[in-house]
Formats: sequence, C-alpha cells, structure tokens
Amino acid sequence: MADFRQSGDPAGGTIDLVTTLTRTEPLWRDTERCYRAVASRDSRFDGQFVMAVRTTGIYCRPSCPAITPKPDNVRFYPTSAAAQSGGYRACRRCLPDAVPGSPEWNVRADLAARAMRLIADGTVEREGVPGLASRLGYSERQLGRVLTAELGAGPLALARAHRAHSARLLIEMSDMPLADVAFAAGFASIRQFNDTVREVFATTPSGLRESASRRRLPAEAAPSSGTRLVLRLPYRPPFDANGLLTFFGDRAVPGVEEVTETGYARTLRLPHGAATVRLTPSDGHVRCELHLVDVRDLGSAVARVRRLFDLDADPHAVAGVLAADPALAPLVAATPGIRVPGAVDGAELVLRAMLGQQVSVAAARTAAGRLTAELGEPLAVPSGSLTTLFPTAEAVAEHGADVLRGPRRRIESIQRAAEAMARHEVTVHVGRDAGELRAELLELPGIGPWTADYVLTRVLGVPDLLLTGDLVLRKGAAALGLPDDPAGLAERAQAWRPWRSYAGMYLWRAA
Repeated sequence: MADFRQSGDPAGGTIDLVTTLTRTEPLWRDTERCYRAVASRDSRFDGQFVMAVRTTGIYCRPSCPAITPKPDNVRFYPTSAAAQSGGYRACRRCLPDAVPGSPEWNVRADLAARAMRLIADGTVEREGVPGLASRLGYSERQLGRVLTAELGAGPLALARAHRAHSARLLIEMSDMPLADVAFAAGFASIRQFNDTVREVFATTPSGLRESASRRRLPAEAAPSSGTRLVLRLPYRPPFDANGLLTFFGDRAVPGVEEVTETGYARTLRLPHGAATVRLTPSDGHVRCELHLVDVRDLGSAVARVRRLFDLDADPHAVAGVLAADPALAPLVAATPGIRVPGAVDGAELVLRAMLGQQVSVAAARTAAGRLTAELGEPLAVPSGSLTTLFPTAEAVAEHGADVLRGPRRRIESIQRAAEAMARHEVTVHVGRDAGELRAELLELPGIGPWTADYVLTRVLGVPDLLLTGDLVLRKGAAALGLPDDPAGLAERAQAWRPWRSYAGMYLWRAA
C-alpha cells in the first residue's frame, strides 16, 4: 500500500512531501525545491532524486554530509542512471545508491514506474530490452522514448545502473572472486564489469573492495551449495516492524515461512533457482540474510524482499494525509510507520488469496499448508524449518483437485485460476498495469472485486485501494465511528487519497 512524509527546511518554510508525491510535475524538475532539500540534508528525500555537482563530476544523495555546493554548480536527476549517463560518478562518501528506493515507483502506475519495478527485478538481465518491452506491452522504441523523457535514461542505462548496484553489493559485502561477481551481477564480460565500476564509482573493483573491507559482512558457502550473503536493507523511519511480523505470523505457511518475535523468514522461488531469506528489523535497516542457489538472483531477491516489507514507503507522506482525519489521527500517532505487506510471487499470492475467500485467516493458513505439504517442491538444502517452496501454478492446475478441500465450485475456480497463470493467459507481476490486471482477474470464475483488489494491493503495491467490501475492515471502521457500509466508507475515504491502502491497514488494526 504506500508511504508517508513531510520535512523541515532550516532556511525557513517547509518542504511538503505530501505535495511532492502527488504533484504532476516531477520533483527533480523543481530545482528550487530540490536545492532546499539538499541544503537541509534531509534524509527523507534520499532516493527521490540525486544531485550532480558540475565542479567535482560526482552525484550525491540529498543528505550527503559534504559542504553544500552553490546552486549554479548543481544539476538534479531523477535516477542514478540519468546522472551516470550525464557523465557523473557516484559519491563514495554518501553512497547515493545505498538508500531506500523512490516511493514514486509505488505511487505512480504509469509505464515508467512499471518499467522501473521490472528492471529492479532483473528482467533486462534475463530477457533483454525486448523482453522488458514485451512484458510492458510496448515496442522497444516506444519504451526507450518514454523512459528517456521521464527518467533521463533509456532501459539499457537504467539496467546498467542496476547491475552496478548489484556489483557493489557483492564486491563490498562478500568475498566472491571478482570475476564471479561480474557475471553474477549480470555483466556480459569482465571488461564491461571493470569499465562500469570505474565509470560509476571512480575506482577499480579491487579498490572498491579494499575500501569496504572494514564494513564487509562475509559471504559464506551455504550448508551444501550456493552462497550466503548478509545485507542491510535501509528504510525510511518510522517503521512498524511489529505490525508486519504479526500480519505474516498469522498467515505463515509451515515449511514456507517462519515468524518469530524478532524476524521473518521464508523460501523464495527465483528466476535461476531457490533461495531462503531471513529478515530481522533493526534501527534504520532490516538485516537480510540470503541463501542463494544461484547468486545471479541477488538483485531479484533484494527487490522482492523490499516489496514484501514495503521498505521504499515514505511514512511521513502517508501520515501527513491520514492524521488529518480525526478518526484516524490517534491510530497514526499510536502506530507510526505502518506498512502494507507485499508479496514475493504473484501466482502464489493469487492462490493464497483465493484460499482465503470467505474463511478465517487460520482456515486459509491450514488450506495453504495442506496444499504446500502435498504439492510444494522440497528444498535441496533445508534451512531450519524452511523446507519447501510454495506450489507452482502448474502443480495446482494439474493436481489441485486431489488436494483441495471444500465446495466443488470453489476448487474448480482455484484450478481454473492456476491453469490461466500456468498457460500465461493471466500474468501477475510487478510490471502489469493495475487496471488491465484487475479486468483479467475479474474474468476468472471465483474472483470478485475483493480478491482482485487484494492482489493489486499486495503484488503491485497499489497505495490507493480501500477494500470496502472487507467485513473485518468495515468492522474496524465502525469501531472508529466511521461509516461501515461500502458506499459511505468509500465516500469518507476520498479524504485519505492517495493512501487509502494504508488507511485500510489502520482499519484492520482497529477491528
């Protein structure tokens, strides 16, 4: 669902981040607003744009601790890729790429935002620009023109920046041989890897590793195969970790997920193989321990985990809108930094949502556990209680009738949805247009508005959807003195735009 924010400007006045994220003009084009953010060194702007300094040839995050350059010497870009295409290299002091991603890609639903989500998931490395364009439903030429106009760089440059970021993580956080890092990060050759690192970071790969040796968290061989990596995933505080752990704990599928008082773990089905991840929220970051069968999946794993925990959200922007409603204000104050749980696999989320229709959370969990026990794929190397991958759509389509329990029509609906996804008649991924995906889901038997909107909220991260048909959510609304009928609640919720998904999380809590 989305984010919140607002920030102060020591020079006087306020930089309103609610307006920033809902304005029609991109923030990076408003040089006065951007410069005020840089002068304030406000970390809440990190990830929304980068500042390039003409006199030094570097680009920085807005909160860089270096002396603020003169206005005439700076230029603002929407992405690191755009700055790199402009001939600038990353600042080695503030590490502008080691920040939460822009919340803009969650708020926006246009082509550029959908492309950015797929690029972060590694689509260009796996399928090339033609594959990216095909997933988005555009020609390569159209896609390149739109991305260059919106983001200051084309798909190849954006993917190159993503590869550079993955390479930096592996160089600094692991002891992998540099040649292996090159291909794991998606580079076609050692020379391309060396040239990119030198151009982006103004040093060699070995120099980057040497300078990071003090803060490196060693990579180790997994129990029998693969690679173990420990990363720090930053977020914008405040961060309601307890709310996420409670949500996932109530729904955890045995063998697939594990939730404790301090963290969450699960198995992952990634493009090149299986993986497990253990997430432990901490101050300013989430500790992420990954076991990857194939290290080429690093970028994909990180992108999916960030979406799962809504780490790119901007809590001050959300709070700035929701706290203006007297009914929600006490909840916003009591639980700052609420997040909307995401998903790591679209097909899995669709099937689990259908299993949860018109039954309790506990019953849905039992049904998902039974399905996993019978049709899930065992991990070659289990990690504690994590033993199994959630069943594929293909497995459920072929064998679901032998495992599923309940009314025959419901079982047939789940099988039909699984068949549609297995045959790619319906594809559920972060690059989909929300309206088109919703229409396709509603055409499937057994899927109504609640299920379709729930999928959009969790898979696509749509920040402005309120499930007014949800009985528990309406119960929470009634407890707060809000209208509890769908029409009345929808009308009241107009004031919560563009963060109605986050408002829904508060209403669920109130129930």
